[in-house]
Amino acid sequence: MKTILQQLQQVHDRIAAAAHACDRLPEQVHLLAVSKTKPIAAIEAAYQGGQRQFGENYVQEAIEKIQALSATHLDIEWHLIGPLQSNKTKVVAEYFAWVQTLDRLKIAERLSQQRPAHLAPLQVCLQVNISREANKSGILPEEVAALADKVAQLPQLNLRGLMAIPEATEDTEKLKSQLLELQQLFDRMAQIYSSLDTLSVGMSNDLEIAVACGSTLVRVGTAIFGTRPT
Repeated sequence: MKTILQQLQQVHDRIAAAAHACDRLPEQVHLLAVSKTKPIAAIEAAYQGGQRQFGENYVQEAIEKIQALSATHLDIEWHLIGPLQSNKTKVVAEYFAWVQTLDRLKIAERLSQQRPAHLAPLQVCLQVNISREANKSGILPEEVAALADKVAQLPQLNLRGLMAIPEATEDTEKLKSQLLELQQLFDRMAQIYSSLDTLSVGMSNDLEIAVACGSTLVRVGTAIFGTRPT
């Protein structure tokens, strides 16, 4: 049975191979280890392998981990990659470095207001519903420009990029079409906002296609930590 360290290295190897295949540098693609539902020991194991960026979906679970690990002084950069309700913005503003799932101005305003003054601005990505699925979070592509304009003006937020969860499909061409649309949208927005440098897309099953379509940050859980408990 492979260890977390071995699986982490395999993911880095996959990222490097995917980058080389499309004439990109491996260091242009960052790895976010998705540690939701995983124990602290698993996070510590990945940390020992050099991993510093971790993503959590559930606010309360994440806060418990952040508080427990803060006592050990690990320099972890925590990303919220799950939905955020308005009643949780204060604690997220206090504990996280990034929020990747911003899709409402109200949430953005609350995060900016509640970000402690002694902390650096909260790094944020707008979540885009690139597949236009009715039951999926995120704003539609044509709504990105208007929300970005508002978010960029908030003093305690730093607009860094776009995030998406493409359609779960085995149709590679359909997936690639969605990712290329997202890449084109990102490129247009990056011409307007110099702070945009993050295109967060790609997971354990599709990171190679995502890297080929411009992803700068892949969110990988299962390939590092194994399957989640049901």
